[in-house]
Amino acid sequence: MAMAVELQLLAAAVVIGLIQLLWGAAAARRQQGLKWAAGPRDEARPIDGVAARLDRALRNFLETFPFFAAAVIVAYLGGKLGDLTLWGSVLYVAGRALYVPLYAAGVPLVRSLAWFAAMIGLILVVAAIFL
Repeated sequence: MAMAVELQLLAAAVVIGLIQLLWGAAAARRQQGLKWAAGPRDEARPIDGVAARLDRALRNFLETFPFFAAAVIVAYLGGKLGDLTLWGSVLYVAGRALYVPLYAAGVPLVRSLAWFAAMIGLILVVAAIFL
């Protein structure tokens, strides 16, 4: 039995989140140092620039991903998969994949458009549950 495309896109979103986590951690460690990271981290070592943008992008992802995951799973279990969930999932994953490098590079308006596309995608998946 083939896996639903929406579930495959959910798995892709997990990969995007892991990449963000690792990319942001690597950027932060370059600024904070491995010795500090291996220790108890009692004193805060702030980050800035790309590392800080990557951290904010990850926090933003973590705000929306649980809703996306829950919506895809509910739609799948409720037999509500269709065009809305498919295109919504594509929009969410594509928007989130584009958002991170755009934010890391400091691109303002296009980054916001990528975020907006991801949110529209999430809304489409949720809407499909109730239609």
